[in-house]
Amino acid sequence: MDKVFIKDLEIETIIGIFGWEREVKQIVRISLEMSFDISKAGKSDLIEDALDYKKIGKSIVNLVENSSFFLVEKMAEEIAKLVLKNRQIEDILLKVEKPGALRGSKSVGVNIFRKQ
Repeated sequence: MDKVFIKDLEIETIIGIFGWEREVKQIVRISLEMSFDISKAGKSDLIEDALDYKKIGKSIVNLVENSSFFLVEKMAEEIAKLVLKNRQIEDILLKVEKPGALRGSKSVGVNIFRKQ
């Protein structure tokens, strides 16, 4: 199956369990791969036949910016549910990272796989 991806989408949001994290926006980094048959768009060269990754990206930004999750696990589940509302997407491999959350590491986070 073909894959359409968004890599390293950075969004500021309230995320975390500690008191200070509930008051200060932090960056989360989101990457996703969506299984989607691109053959029709590849033949027609029409946006109507393609997966509109800009629309998906904007919907993720809207969800995350307006949320205040305690856990990246919950954020990941909600993003996956949002993306899979598009029934043409067969499955999603999603990575949600919190850069700088653990001293000495580049980032921490979760990878999840969900399907219709």
